[in-house]
Amino acid sequence: MVLMGAIGLGAYYAPLAPNRSFPVFHPDGSIVYPEYAYPIRKEVVPIWLSAFISFFAPFVFFVLFQIRRRSLDDLLTTTMGLLKSLITAAVFQVWVKWLIGGFRPHFYAVCIPNVAQFSRPSGTQFANYMYDRSVCTGDTKAINDALESFPSGHSTAAFACLIFLTLYFNAQLKWKMILFFIPVLGAVLIAGALTIDKFHHHWDVIGGALIGAACAFVAFRQTFASVWDFRFNHLLLPRTTSLLHRTPYYSGTSLTPSFSYQPQVDTLSHNLPAAREGGWGWRQEAIAGASFDTTVLFGGVENPGSGGVGGGTLRQTDIRGAGGAA
Repeated sequence: MVLMGAIGLGAYYAPLAPNRSFPVFHPDGSIVYPEYAYPIRKEVVPIWLSAFISFFAPFVFFVLFQIRRRSLDDLLTTTMGLLKSLITAAVFQVWVKWLIGGFRPHFYAVCIPNVAQFSRPSGTQFANYMYDRSVCTGDTKAINDALESFPSGHSTAAFACLIFLTLYFNAQLKWKMILFFIPVLGAVLIAGALTIDKFHHHWDVIGGALIGAACAFVAFRQTFASVWDFRFNHLLLPRTTSLLHRTPYYSGTSLTPSFSYQPQVDTLSHNLPAAREGGWGWRQEAIAGASFDTTVLFGGVENPGSGGVGGGTLRQTDIRGAGGAA
């Protein structure tokens, strides 16, 4: 992730890749693209506040949930998953912004083109209509920023972090509908504010949201055993191998590296969700019966009552004793 962050910073500070051409005025003096002629305004949600909310809102809840989970490893692993989502999404959007970009809604106000309004077009190419940034007289740094509209960095970060928090709420609290949608609302409000202050177009916001949400889903699934399956989506996947850490994980008495979705005899608090309704957290876990279930394995053999993936018979395992079945 450090390497990815360095690559992202390198692309962020690199000179712009595309050399864009643009028209300014029609011969009658009207602006060719009024959607690029908005005045530059103060951001409704500054970049520092967006970054603060995007990361620290989930992190605060990760810490609060340790009242139930009580595991430093759980806190660190979940936070690493959040950082993985944020950094991957940020690098993705920075490269797209650097290589593709586009004009912000306030581009003309920042560029301040040295072109007479009612004169004949004096640029280059067909009918002399097109100009490049050499006609701009504004601040160089501001012009560079105004040429990097797509996708929205605010939206990317907000959706990468707050959708991760949404999935975390869903896993820990088991379908608390209002809490499920609160982080989504926060991400939408942060992203939508960019269309009010005219720092971005709608398509910039949507593009950033898609990038951030996609990274959040992948990072969550790489951190937890499932995204939607209520039986497993609160279980951390073991951190077994990375560039600097290579230790195979052996589940139970398995002689080969593996991960079991079954609750183990030594199940600890951080292997249980925070919600206590419906049997969760009362030392019992449902192991079959949900839509889109992973095939249930019981003692290394497929559970005959599960009906396979999405099976119909609901069974529970009492994890108070070794292999005891209720």
